[in-house]
Amino acid sequence: MTTILDIQNLGKIYHSGDRELTVLEGVSFSLQAGDTCSIVGPSGSGKTTLLGLCAGLDRASTGSVTLNGIRLDSLSEDKRAQVRNQYVGFIFQNFQLIPTLTALENVMVPLELRGERNVQKQAMELLGRVGLAERHDHYPTQLSGGEQQRVSLARAFSNRPSILFADEPTGNLDEETGEKVERLLFDLNQEAGTTLVVVTHDLELAEKTQRIIRIKGGHVISDKAVHHNQLE
Repeated sequence: MTTILDIQNLGKIYHSGDRELTVLEGVSFSLQAGDTCSIVGPSGSGKTTLLGLCAGLDRASTGSVTLNGIRLDSLSEDKRAQVRNQYVGFIFQNFQLIPTLTALENVMVPLELRGERNVQKQAMELLGRVGLAERHDHYPTQLSGGEQQRVSLARAFSNRPSILFADEPTGNLDEETGEKVERLLFDLNQEAGTTLVVVTHDLELAEKTQRIIRIKGGHVISDKAVHHNQLE
């Protein structure tokens, strides 16, 4: 198996005036290609910070992040952005769609950044995959929360990522829509072999992944394999 993500002694300290706030300390774990893993813990435990560091959205204070064999902590911001565009998909809790672009255009952005051809056709196929082909010309404000989340899911998969990070992907959705998004995540994980890392408060969702890492006060307090991880 190929190690897709290797985290060693990761820490994050924020400075505010003379004060230091330690958000993460001494976090170590690794994931193999195609794994599914959830990160759980109370609010303020450092889950979202950890996800951002793993994805190269932020730089750690201590320790190292190696993504697909590339050490992120030694790279410039531009180089980290290139790595993200090549290997990483990210789903934000608040969707982070560009309000002035249609659903189709939002999904096209990563494809255009990669210089790919037939980007409109690819983006339409992805929107069809998440059941939104008929809404392709709608702007984010014209879409429901669930529809916006599905657009962000299509966008996250547009660069066929090696690893997908999802921050509370069902947190703002009703139960039925949340289940649809959940199923899409696992379907795409299985079909494309994409490694899936989910931050969630939803323990039912967490139990569907192969592994649960529990964080409290910026430390990993447990890391366990889950044996009944298949969707019904």
